[in-house]
Amino acid sequence: MMVRQAYLDAAATALALLGDPAVAARWDEPSALEAFTVSGLAGHLAGQVLAVPDVLATPLPDEPPAALLDHYTRSTWIDAGLDAETNVAIRERGDAAAAAGPAALVARTADTLADLRATLSAEPAGRLVHLTGRWSLTLDDYLTTRLLEIAVHDDDLAVSVGVDTPPLPDAVLNPVFALLTTLSVRKHGAQAVLRALSRAERAPSDITAI
Repeated sequence: MMVRQAYLDAAATALALLGDPAVAARWDEPSALEAFTVSGLAGHLAGQVLAVPDVLATPLPDEPPAALLDHYTRSTWIDAGLDAETNVAIRERGDAAAAAGPAALVARTADTLADLRATLSAEPAGRLVHLTGRWSLTLDDYLTTRLLEIAVHDDDLAVSVGVDTPPLPDAVLNPVFALLTTLSVRKHGAQAVLRALSRAERAPSDITAI
C-alpha cells in the first residue's frame, strides 16, 4: 500500500508545478519535448491524475493481470516515432485536457486528487484495474507506472518553463529508478548498464530505458 501514498505525494508535486505562474505564462509556447506545446505537456502531466478515476471505474475482464514489466514490453509507444499513431494520440489527449486553459486544468486536477486521497486508501490490497483496449494490472503496479510518468514529466515541464524541477521523496524515486534500471537492462543488456553506472571510461553512449 506504500505505493499509493507515494503516488499521492508525487501527484501533489505535479499539481503544484501545474499551478506555477511560469506554466500559464508560457502556455502556448513549444515545450522541451518535440511536438508538445507547454499546454499539451501540462495536460499530459495532469492526465496522470485525471485518468485514474476512469481506470478505477473500468470493468475488469476475466483475465490475469500483466506483470509490471510486461506493461512496457507490450506498449506500442516505446520506440515509436513522433508521428506514430500512438504518440499522436498521446499528444491529442494532452491538448484536450488543457483545452480550457491553465486555471481550469489546475482546478480539475486538484479536485481529482482530493477525491483520490479518499478512494485509493479504501481499495483492497489485491485490487486489479483494466486499461481499456489493453490489459489489466494490479492497482499498485498501475500507480507505479504513473510514478514514472510524473517523475519524468515533472522534469520535462519544469525545464520547458524555466523553473526548478520539483524534488521528489525517496518513496517515489526508488520504485521509479528500479523500474527504469530494469527496463534499461532489458533494452541494452546488463553489461551496458553496469558500465554506464560504474565505469565512465567504458560507458556506452546511451542506456535510455524508454
